[in-house]
Amino acid sequence: MSAKRIGRTLVGVLVGMLLGAVELAFLAVAWPARLISAARPAADRGLAGLVALERARLATWLDHDTPQTGGGYGFLAARAALGVVGGYGCAVGLFVGGLLLFGGVWDLSWGESESVPLNLPGVRLVTSSGVLGLTSAAVVLTLVALGVFAVGAAERRLADNLLGPGSQELMRRRIAELTATRSGIVKAVDDERRRIERDLHDGVQQRGVALAMLLGRAQHSPDPVRTGELVAQAYSESRRLLDELRSVAWRIYPTALDELGLRAALAGVAERSGVPVTVHYGLAGRPVSEVETALYFVAREAITNAIKHARAHDILVVLTEDERTVSVAISDDGEGGADPSGGGLSGLARRVLALDGAFGVDSPEGGPTKITATLPKEPSCG
Repeated sequence: MSAKRIGRTLVGVLVGMLLGAVELAFLAVAWPARLISAARPAADRGLAGLVALERARLATWLDHDTPQTGGGYGFLAARAALGVVGGYGCAVGLFVGGLLLFGGVWDLSWGESESVPLNLPGVRLVTSSGVLGLTSAAVVLTLVALGVFAVGAAERRLADNLLGPGSQELMRRRIAELTATRSGIVKAVDDERRRIERDLHDGVQQRGVALAMLLGRAQHSPDPVRTGELVAQAYSESRRLLDELRSVAWRIYPTALDELGLRAALAGVAERSGVPVTVHYGLAGRPVSEVETALYFVAREAITNAIKHARAHDILVVLTEDERTVSVAISDDGEGGADPSGGGLSGLARRVLALDGAFGVDSPEGGPTKITATLPKEPSCG
Protein backbone atom coordinates (compact mmCIF):
# COMPACT_ATOMS: atom_id res chain seq x y z
CA MET A 1 0.00 0.00 0.00
CA SER A 2 1.66 3.25 -1.12
CA ALA A 3 1.49 6.34 1.04
CA LYS A 4 -0.02 8.30 -1.85
CA ARG A 5 -2.84 5.82 -2.28
CA ILE A 6 -3.51 5.74 1.46
CA GLY A 7 -3.59 9.54 1.53
CA ARG A 8 -5.98 9.79 -1.42
CA THR A 9 -8.30 7.17 0.03
CA LEU A 10 -8.17 8.82 3.47
CA VAL A 11 -9.13 12.19 1.99
CA GLY A 12 -11.96 10.50 0.07
CA VAL A 13 -13.24 8.79 3.22
CA LEU A 14 -13.07 11.97 5.31
CA VAL A 15 -14.79 13.99 2.60
CA GLY A 16 -17.36 11.22 2.46
CA MET A 17 -17.95 11.58 6.21
CA LEU A 18 -18.68 15.31 5.86
CA LEU A 19 -20.79 14.73 2.76
CA GLY A 20 -22.59 11.91 4.57
CA ALA A 21 -23.60 14.26 7.36
CA VAL A 22 -25.00 16.67 4.78
CA GLU A 23 -26.83 13.81 3.08
CA LEU A 24 -28.41 12.61 6.33
CA ALA A 25 -29.65 16.13 7.00
CA PHE A 26 -30.98 16.34 3.46
CA LEU A 27 -32.77 13.00 3.77
CA ALA A 28 -34.37 14.04 7.05
CA VAL A 29 -35.94 17.01 5.25
CA ALA A 30 -36.36 15.79 1.68
CA TRP A 31 -37.98 12.43 2.37
CA PRO A 32 -41.03 13.89 4.15
CA ALA A 33 -41.07 16.78 1.66
CA ARG A 34 -41.61 14.34 -1.22
CA LEU A 35 -45.08 13.71 0.16
CA ILE A 36 -45.91 17.29 -0.87
CA SER A 37 -46.34 17.58 -4.61
CA ALA A 38 -45.04 21.14 -4.81
CA ALA A 39 -41.82 20.25 -2.93
CA ARG A 40 -41.05 17.06 -4.84
CA PRO A 41 -39.18 18.67 -7.80
CA ALA A 42 -36.85 20.55 -5.43
CA ALA A 43 -36.20 17.37 -3.44
CA ASP A 44 -35.40 15.45 -6.62
CA ARG A 45 -33.02 18.19 -7.78
CA GLY A 46 -31.25 18.08 -4.44
CA LEU A 47 -30.99 14.29 -4.69
CA ALA A 48 -29.50 14.52 -8.19
CA GLY A 49 -26.97 17.12 -7.01
CA LEU A 50 -25.80 15.02 -4.06
CA VAL A 51 -25.52 11.89 -6.17
CA ALA A 52 -23.45 13.85 -8.68
CA LEU A 53 -21.15 14.96 -5.84
CA GLU A 54 -20.83 11.32 -4.77
CA ARG A 55 -19.83 10.30 -8.29
CA ALA A 56 -17.25 13.08 -8.40
CA ARG A 57 -15.85 12.06 -4.99
CA LEU A 58 -15.63 8.41 -6.00
CA ALA A 59 -13.85 9.29 -9.24
CA THR A 60 -11.49 11.86 -7.71
CA TRP A 61 -10.39 10.19 -4.49
CA LEU A 62 -11.36 6.51 -4.73
CA ASP A 63 -10.49 5.93 -8.42
CA HIS A 64 -13.93 4.55 -9.15
CA ASP A 65 -15.94 5.70 -12.17
CA THR A 66 -19.66 4.98 -12.16
CA PRO A 67 -22.37 5.31 -14.83
CA GLN A 68 -24.10 8.68 -15.08
CA THR A 69 -27.50 7.09 -14.48
CA GLY A 70 -29.21 5.69 -11.40
CA GLY A 71 -28.85 6.56 -7.75
CA GLY A 72 -31.91 7.25 -5.62
CA TYR A 73 -32.80 7.83 -2.01
CA GLY A 74 -31.86 4.25 -1.11
CA PHE A 75 -28.31 4.72 -2.36
CA LEU A 76 -28.00 8.09 -0.62
CA ALA A 77 -29.23 6.69 2.72
CA ALA A 78 -26.88 3.68 2.61
CA ARG A 79 -23.94 5.80 1.44
CA ALA A 80 -24.53 8.45 4.11
CA ALA A 81 -24.69 5.88 6.92
CA LEU A 82 -21.53 4.13 5.71
CA GLY A 83 -19.73 7.41 5.16
CA VAL A 84 -20.53 8.84 8.59
CA VAL A 85 -19.76 5.67 10.56
CA GLY A 86 -16.67 4.67 8.57
CA GLY A 87 -15.33 8.21 8.27
CA TYR A 88 -15.87 8.90 11.98
CA GLY A 89 -14.02 5.72 12.93
CA CYS A 90 -11.08 6.62 10.68
CA ALA A 91 -11.03 10.22 11.92
CA VAL A 92 -11.00 9.12 15.57
CA GLY A 93 -8.25 6.60 14.89
CA LEU A 94 -6.22 9.23 13.03
CA PHE A 95 -6.65 11.70 15.90
CA VAL A 96 -5.64 9.17 18.58
CA GLY A 97 -2.70 7.93 16.51
CA GLY A 98 -1.55 11.52 15.96
CA LEU A 99 -1.73 12.27 19.67
CA LEU A 100 0.28 9.15 20.53
CA LEU A 101 2.86 9.99 17.86
CA PHE A 102 3.19 13.59 18.99
CA GLY A 103 3.41 12.57 22.65
CA GLY A 104 6.06 9.94 21.98
CA VAL A 105 8.19 12.32 19.91
CA TRP A 106 7.80 15.03 22.56
CA ASP A 107 8.89 12.73 25.38
CA LEU A 108 11.92 11.43 23.50
CA SER A 109 12.94 14.88 22.25
CA TRP A 110 12.73 16.70 25.60
CA GLY A 111 14.00 13.90 27.77
CA GLU A 112 10.88 13.75 29.93
CA SER A 113 10.16 10.13 29.13
CA GLU A 114 9.35 7.89 32.10
CA SER A 115 10.07 4.21 32.56
CA VAL A 116 7.09 1.97 32.02
CA PRO A 117 7.25 -1.69 33.14
CA LEU A 118 5.47 -4.24 31.00
CA ASN A 119 4.62 -7.49 32.74
CA LEU A 120 3.61 -10.17 30.26
CA PRO A 121 3.21 -13.92 30.91
CA GLY A 122 6.76 -15.16 31.26
CA VAL A 123 8.23 -11.85 30.08
CA ARG A 124 9.08 -8.68 32.00
CA LEU A 125 10.05 -5.59 30.01
CA VAL A 126 10.89 -2.05 30.96
CA THR A 127 10.42 0.63 28.33
CA SER A 128 9.91 4.37 28.23
CA SER A 129 6.68 6.22 27.78
CA GLY A 130 8.04 7.84 24.60
CA VAL A 131 8.84 4.51 22.94
CA LEU A 132 5.52 3.10 24.11
CA GLY A 133 3.73 6.11 22.60
CA LEU A 134 5.51 5.70 19.26
CA THR A 135 4.77 1.96 19.21
CA SER A 136 1.13 2.54 20.05
CA ALA A 137 0.94 5.25 17.40
CA ALA A 138 2.35 2.89 14.78
CA VAL A 139 -0.21 0.23 15.70
CA VAL A 140 -3.13 2.67 15.68
CA LEU A 141 -2.09 4.33 12.42
CA THR A 142 -1.66 0.90 10.78
CA LEU A 143 -5.18 -0.01 11.86
CA VAL A 144 -6.38 3.35 10.52
CA ALA A 145 -4.76 2.61 7.13
CA LEU A 146 -6.43 -0.79 7.01
CA GLY A 147 -9.73 0.77 8.06
CA VAL A 148 -9.42 3.44 5.37
CA PHE A 149 -8.97 0.79 2.68
CA ALA A 150 -11.84 -1.25 4.11
CA VAL A 151 -14.19 1.76 4.03
CA GLY A 152 -13.00 2.67 0.53
CA ALA A 153 -13.65 -0.89 -0.69
CA ALA A 154 -17.10 -0.83 0.93
CA GLU A 155 -17.83 2.50 -0.78
CA ARG A 156 -16.87 1.08 -4.18
CA ARG A 157 -18.90 -2.09 -3.61
CA LEU A 158 -21.93 -0.04 -2.61
CA ALA A 159 -21.57 2.11 -5.72
CA ASP A 160 -21.28 -1.01 -7.91
CA ASN A 161 -24.49 -2.45 -6.45
CA LEU A 162 -26.61 0.72 -6.40
CA LEU A 163 -25.12 2.98 -9.08
CA GLY A 164 -23.91 0.35 -11.50
CA PRO A 165 -20.48 -1.22 -11.93
CA GLY A 166 -17.50 1.08 -12.34
CA SER A 167 -14.89 0.89 -15.05
CA GLN A 168 -12.59 -1.39 -13.04
CA GLU A 169 -15.44 -3.76 -12.19
CA LEU A 170 -16.54 -3.79 -15.82
CA MET A 171 -12.99 -4.59 -16.88
CA ARG A 172 -12.77 -7.38 -14.30
CA ARG A 173 -16.04 -8.89 -15.54
CA ARG A 174 -14.92 -8.55 -19.15
CA ILE A 175 -11.63 -10.33 -18.43
CA ALA A 176 -13.51 -13.14 -16.66
CA GLU A 177 -15.97 -13.40 -19.57
CA LEU A 178 -13.19 -13.51 -22.16
CA THR A 179 -11.29 -16.13 -20.16
CA ALA A 180 -14.38 -18.33 -19.93
CA THR A 181 -15.18 -17.77 -23.61
CA ARG A 182 -11.65 -18.68 -24.68
CA SER A 183 -11.79 -21.99 -22.84
CA GLY A 184 -15.26 -22.58 -24.27
CA ILE A 185 -14.02 -21.99 -27.81
CA VAL A 186 -11.17 -24.45 -27.28
CA LYS A 187 -13.69 -27.04 -26.10
CA ALA A 188 -16.00 -26.29 -29.04
CA VAL A 189 -13.12 -26.77 -31.48
CA ASP A 190 -12.22 -30.10 -29.86
CA ASP A 191 -15.85 -31.23 -30.04
CA GLU A 192 -15.99 -30.26 -33.72
CA ARG A 193 -12.82 -32.21 -34.45
CA ARG A 194 -14.26 -35.29 -32.76
CA ARG A 195 -17.47 -34.93 -34.77
CA ILE A 196 -15.51 -34.69 -38.02
CA GLU A 197 -13.48 -37.75 -37.05
CA ARG A 198 -16.70 -39.69 -36.40
CA ASP A 199 -18.12 -38.60 -39.76
CA LEU A 200 -14.97 -39.72 -41.56
CA HIS A 201 -14.72 -42.99 -39.65
CA ASP A 202 -18.38 -44.02 -39.77
CA GLY A 203 -19.10 -42.81 -43.32
CA VAL A 204 -16.20 -42.07 -45.62
CA GLN A 205 -13.84 -44.69 -44.23
CA GLN A 206 -16.42 -47.47 -44.32
CA ARG A 207 -17.34 -46.70 -47.93
CA GLY A 208 -13.66 -46.57 -48.85
CA VAL A 209 -13.13 -50.01 -47.33
CA ALA A 210 -16.16 -51.38 -49.19
CA LEU A 211 -14.87 -49.90 -52.46
CA ALA A 212 -11.44 -51.44 -51.95
CA MET A 213 -12.98 -54.85 -51.21
CA LEU A 214 -15.15 -54.73 -54.33
CA LEU A 215 -12.18 -53.80 -56.53
CA GLY A 216 -10.06 -56.51 -54.91
CA ARG A 217 -12.73 -59.15 -55.58
CA ALA A 218 -13.08 -57.94 -59.17
CA GLN A 219 -9.33 -58.14 -59.66
CA HIS A 220 -9.16 -61.74 -58.51
CA SER A 221 -12.40 -62.98 -60.09
CA PRO A 222 -11.88 -65.47 -62.97
CA ASP A 223 -15.42 -64.91 -64.25
CA PRO A 224 -15.67 -61.92 -66.62
CA VAL A 225 -19.40 -61.55 -65.97
CA ARG A 226 -18.87 -61.55 -62.23
CA THR A 227 -15.99 -59.13 -62.66
CA GLY A 228 -18.26 -56.76 -64.59
CA GLU A 229 -20.88 -56.93 -61.81
CA LEU A 230 -18.25 -56.20 -59.15
CA VAL A 231 -16.87 -53.26 -61.14
CA ALA A 232 -20.40 -51.88 -61.54
CA GLN A 233 -20.93 -52.21 -57.76
CA ALA A 234 -17.56 -50.53 -57.17
CA TYR A 235 -18.57 -47.67 -59.47
CA SER A 236 -21.83 -47.19 -57.53
CA GLU A 237 -19.91 -47.33 -54.24
CA SER A 238 -17.43 -44.73 -55.52
CA ARG A 239 -20.34 -42.38 -56.34
CA ARG A 240 -21.72 -42.84 -52.85
CA LEU A 241 -18.23 -42.21 -51.46
CA LEU A 242 -18.00 -38.92 -53.36
CA ASP A 243 -21.46 -37.92 -52.11
CA GLU A 244 -20.37 -38.73 -48.56
CA LEU A 245 -17.20 -36.68 -48.97
CA ARG A 246 -19.18 -33.72 -50.29
CA SER A 247 -21.63 -34.07 -47.38
CA VAL A 248 -18.82 -34.09 -44.80
CA ALA A 249 -17.13 -31.11 -46.45
CA TRP A 250 -20.46 -29.25 -46.50
CA ARG A 251 -21.02 -29.97 -42.81
CA ILE A 252 -17.54 -28.67 -41.99
CA TYR A 253 -17.91 -25.43 -43.94
CA PRO A 254 -20.02 -24.81 -47.06
CA THR A 255 -18.24 -23.03 -49.90
CA ALA A 256 -21.54 -21.33 -50.78
CA LEU A 257 -21.30 -19.31 -47.57
CA ASP A 258 -18.13 -17.57 -48.77
CA GLU A 259 -18.98 -17.43 -52.46
CA LEU A 260 -22.71 -16.61 -52.43
CA GLY A 261 -23.46 -15.49 -48.89
CA LEU A 262 -25.70 -16.49 -46.01
CA ARG A 263 -28.96 -16.44 -47.96
CA ALA A 264 -27.69 -18.99 -50.50
CA ALA A 265 -26.06 -21.16 -47.83
CA LEU A 266 -29.31 -21.36 -45.86
CA ALA A 267 -31.21 -22.10 -49.06
CA GLY A 268 -28.86 -25.05 -49.52
CA VAL A 269 -29.61 -26.25 -45.99
CA ALA A 270 -33.33 -26.00 -46.69
CA GLU A 271 -32.97 -27.99 -49.92
CA ARG A 272 -31.04 -30.78 -48.20
CA SER A 273 -33.50 -30.94 -45.32
CA GLY A 274 -35.87 -33.87 -45.11
CA VAL A 275 -38.75 -31.64 -43.92
CA PRO A 276 -40.03 -28.27 -45.19
CA VAL A 277 -37.81 -25.37 -44.08
CA THR A 278 -38.94 -21.79 -44.69
CA VAL A 279 -36.31 -19.04 -44.57
CA HIS A 280 -37.32 -15.39 -44.13
CA TYR A 281 -34.18 -13.39 -44.88
CA GLY A 282 -34.53 -9.85 -43.52
CA LEU A 283 -30.93 -8.62 -43.71
CA ALA A 284 -30.15 -5.64 -45.91
CA GLY A 285 -26.57 -6.70 -46.60
CA ARG A 286 -24.02 -9.38 -45.75
CA PRO A 287 -22.84 -9.42 -42.14
CA VAL A 288 -19.14 -9.52 -41.39
CA SER A 289 -17.57 -12.92 -41.95
CA GLU A 290 -17.45 -14.18 -38.36
CA VAL A 291 -21.04 -13.08 -37.65
CA GLU A 292 -22.29 -14.59 -40.91
CA THR A 293 -20.59 -17.88 -40.07
CA ALA A 294 -22.08 -17.94 -36.57
CA LEU A 295 -25.59 -17.25 -37.89
CA TYR A 296 -25.22 -20.03 -40.44
CA PHE A 297 -24.07 -22.66 -37.97
CA VAL A 298 -26.75 -21.72 -35.43
CA ALA A 299 -29.44 -22.13 -38.09
CA ARG A 300 -28.00 -25.34 -39.51
CA GLU A 301 -27.50 -27.01 -36.12
CA ALA A 302 -30.98 -26.02 -34.99
CA ILE A 303 -32.52 -27.44 -38.18
CA THR A 304 -30.54 -30.67 -37.81
CA ASN A 305 -31.63 -31.06 -34.18
CA ALA A 306 -35.26 -30.37 -35.04
CA ILE A 307 -35.25 -33.12 -37.68
CA LYS A 308 -33.09 -35.65 -35.87
CA HIS A 309 -34.26 -35.35 -32.26
CA ALA A 310 -37.56 -33.43 -32.17
CA ARG A 311 -39.05 -35.12 -35.26
CA ALA A 312 -40.35 -31.76 -36.49
CA HIS A 313 -42.59 -31.50 -39.57
CA ASP A 314 -42.16 -27.79 -40.26
CA ILE A 315 -39.26 -25.41 -39.53
CA LEU A 316 -39.12 -21.63 -39.80
CA VAL A 317 -35.89 -19.58 -39.93
CA VAL A 318 -36.19 -15.80 -39.53
CA LEU A 319 -33.25 -13.40 -39.84
CA THR A 320 -33.70 -9.79 -38.73
CA GLU A 321 -31.50 -6.80 -37.95
CA ASP A 322 -31.56 -3.40 -36.29
CA GLU A 323 -29.02 -0.61 -36.14
CA ARG A 324 -26.53 -2.54 -33.99
CA THR A 325 -27.37 -6.25 -34.08
CA VAL A 326 -28.41 -9.12 -36.33
CA SER A 327 -30.55 -11.98 -35.10
CA VAL A 328 -31.66 -15.43 -36.19
CA ALA A 329 -34.63 -17.32 -34.76
CA ILE A 330 -35.34 -20.96 -35.60
CA SER A 331 -38.76 -22.34 -34.68
CA ASP A 332 -40.12 -25.84 -35.17
CA ASP A 333 -43.26 -27.82 -34.35
CA GLY A 334 -41.39 -30.81 -32.93
CA GLU A 335 -41.56 -32.57 -29.58
CA GLY A 336 -39.41 -30.05 -27.70
CA GLY A 337 -37.25 -30.90 -24.73
CA ALA A 338 -33.99 -29.62 -26.28
CA ASP A 339 -31.19 -29.54 -23.72
CA PRO A 340 -29.18 -26.26 -23.84
CA SER A 341 -26.27 -28.01 -22.13
CA GLY A 342 -26.05 -30.67 -24.85
CA GLY A 343 -22.97 -30.85 -27.02
CA GLY A 344 -24.40 -29.20 -30.12
CA LEU A 345 -26.32 -26.37 -28.48
CA SER A 346 -23.65 -25.62 -25.88
CA GLY A 347 -21.09 -25.40 -28.69
CA LEU A 348 -23.31 -22.91 -30.52
CA ALA A 349 -23.72 -20.90 -27.32
CA ARG A 350 -19.94 -20.69 -26.89
CA ARG A 351 -19.53 -19.59 -30.52
CA VAL A 352 -22.14 -16.84 -30.08
CA LEU A 353 -20.80 -15.67 -26.71
CA ALA A 354 -17.30 -15.42 -28.18
CA LEU A 355 -18.69 -12.72 -30.48
CA ASP A 356 -20.36 -10.79 -27.62
CA GLY A 357 -23.73 -12.19 -28.60
CA ALA A 358 -26.68 -13.70 -26.76
CA PHE A 359 -27.98 -17.24 -27.24
CA GLY A 360 -31.32 -18.59 -26.05
CA VAL A 361 -33.20 -21.90 -26.12
CA ASP A 362 -36.93 -22.16 -25.38
CA SER A 363 -37.96 -25.79 -25.70
CA PRO A 364 -40.63 -27.05 -23.29
CA GLU A 365 -41.54 -30.72 -23.30
CA GLY A 366 -44.04 -31.32 -26.07
CA GLY A 367 -42.79 -28.33 -28.07
CA PRO A 368 -42.60 -26.07 -29.83
CA THR A 369 -38.91 -25.17 -29.80
CA LYS A 370 -37.41 -21.77 -30.53
CA ILE A 371 -33.67 -21.10 -30.68
CA THR A 372 -32.41 -17.54 -30.98
CA ALA A 373 -29.03 -15.89 -31.42
CA THR A 374 -28.36 -12.16 -31.44
CA LEU A 375 -24.96 -10.83 -32.43
CA PRO A 376 -23.48 -7.35 -32.79
CA LYS A 377 -22.82 -6.25 -36.35
CA GLU A 378 -19.27 -5.31 -35.35
CA PRO A 379 -18.13 -7.72 -32.61
CA SER A 380 -15.22 -6.57 -30.46
CA CYS A 381 -13.64 -10.02 -30.44
CA GLY A 382 -13.74 -12.96 -32.74
